[in-house]
Amino acid sequence: MVGLSSNRRRAAYGVAEVLQRFGKRIVPVHPKAETVHGEQGYPSLDAIPFQVDVVDVFVNSGLAGPVADEAVAIDAKAVWFQLDVIDEAAYDRARAAGLLMVMDRCPAIEIPRLG
Repeated sequence: MVGLSSNRRRAAYGVAEVLQRFGKRIVPVHPKAETVHGEQGYPSLDAIPFQVDVVDVFVNSGLAGPVADEAVAIDAKAVWFQLDVIDEAAYDRARAAGLLMVMDRCPAIEIPRLG
């Protein structure tokens, strides 16, 4: 989760908690590289020493494009832009690179809805 920190007042903190309850492993990616919900943080996607399946993007739209490009560079399988995170060009680049792409949706809302 790019943008996830230990700040309990941020939406990313609560969404990460929900994802864990549904059995998803979260990996905090934030310049502070903090441990969040018991998971070690990393300062960037390319610092993560294992394969990442989905890059959940919790940064503003102006920063989302470079994150999608980093997701392509680390061979992630999918990119998920959170609610109100919109970058059509980044969406198109990620899809052209073969990644699954979701934009302007929240997995904490979608996963429970899908069962």
